[in-house]
Amino acid sequence: MSLVSSFVALLQPLAVVMTCPSFGNFMTLVGGWVFAGRRTVTQMIIAAGAVGRKHHGTFHRLFAAARWSRDRLGLAVFDMIEPWLGEVVFLAVDDTLARKRGLKMFGTGMHHDPLLSSRGKTITNWGHNWVVLGVLVRFPMWPDRPFCLPILFRLYLNTKRAAKERRRHRTRPELAVEMLDVLCRHRKSRRFHLLADSTYGGQSVLCHLPHHCDLSSRTGQKARLYGPAPEYKPGQKGRPRRRGDRLPTPGQMLDGRCRRVKLDIYGRTEHARISDQVARAYAAPDRPLRVVAVEAVQGGRGREAFYSTAHQASAEEILTWYSWRWSEEVAFHDSKQHLGFEEPQGWSRQAVERTAPVAMLLYSLIVLWFVREGHRHYRESTLPWYRSKKRPSFRDMLATLRRASVREQLLFLGLSGPGSRKVLQTLENAVSLAA
Repeated sequence: MSLVSSFVALLQPLAVVMTCPSFGNFMTLVGGWVFAGRRTVTQMIIAAGAVGRKHHGTFHRLFAAARWSRDRLGLAVFDMIEPWLGEVVFLAVDDTLARKRGLKMFGTGMHHDPLLSSRGKTITNWGHNWVVLGVLVRFPMWPDRPFCLPILFRLYLNTKRAAKERRRHRTRPELAVEMLDVLCRHRKSRRFHLLADSTYGGQSVLCHLPHHCDLSSRTGQKARLYGPAPEYKPGQKGRPRRRGDRLPTPGQMLDGRCRRVKLDIYGRTEHARISDQVARAYAAPDRPLRVVAVEAVQGGRGREAFYSTAHQASAEEILTWYSWRWSEEVAFHDSKQHLGFEEPQGWSRQAVERTAPVAMLLYSLIVLWFVREGHRHYRESTLPWYRSKKRPSFRDMLATLRRASVREQLLFLGLSGPGSRKVLQTLENAVSLAA
């Protein structure tokens, strides 16, 4: 099954990353990826109608042995996203678990499973743990809905697995900083702003940020905060102080006088008490931070604390920025549910490190295609139980791509006669139901 010509045209800038034969195989597998029921290489070959065209080992070698760079492919996708970005490029970083089976697959290990775990009990599961860096985009079609489009990926190896593979163990924050450096070197004139949860908000990221990148993250209620260091006076004994006077912790800030605000975050309106101040963290005394302590008036998650290196920003802006980070969780969900992020079965190192990220890159490409061209082919659902649905979901975008591809191929067949329109609509509906 071939893809619609507008989507094929969208993928052409990616050709610079690979050789011509590899890019041809890549296009075949992308077509199979969109239509396959299960995202293994052999099922993609079947869905693409490429059985017998080439030996199946050729398509396996695209991920396991071909010469192309995963980072260059991600940066090429970033270049396609760039026209939609503003003056400041917001980024999100987080990790997700891809559950696997088998002991010989490269990089597998026991990792925290957020879906099965609760606050009182932690569950681990066998699989791959991916650290993902995505670009946050707000398209003019949906100005109130940020999309996270993944571009860069790193496979995290726990201590036991890193020792078995004879590789140096690197923490998730170290992998995040590495991806951030790759992107910031790619666009040195751009201003970036990273949004991350507390896992990536510690000193291992804060103290190693590129000079043209800010960070907004969470902090603890008992975080040690300090004022600016006093000026060193001539003749003063002892070394200059690195930190100023101790400031109230976020918990103490909420115990004092606060102001009440109304926040439009996470798709709803919340009333909260907030208090903010400019302070320095103990580990980074030279970098001023805007620290925001917030407590929901009704419901919510109790007391929380956030900080941002963009200390000129208001407390409301920082809380709004941090809420955009949730769109990366939506990208993880859609990539797993509709593009088979967990399904590839490669076991060698290169096959593992290349195959699964293509699913999330394909997520980014499908969203871009829908914004550019696909929305013209979109048919809004009229189902009675979707009364409050205002925007198309990613499932709708994928179904639109499949429907447009089938329609274009059927039109090339030159169907005519009284029943041709009914045949065309029946096939389109069948493809939509399979999405």
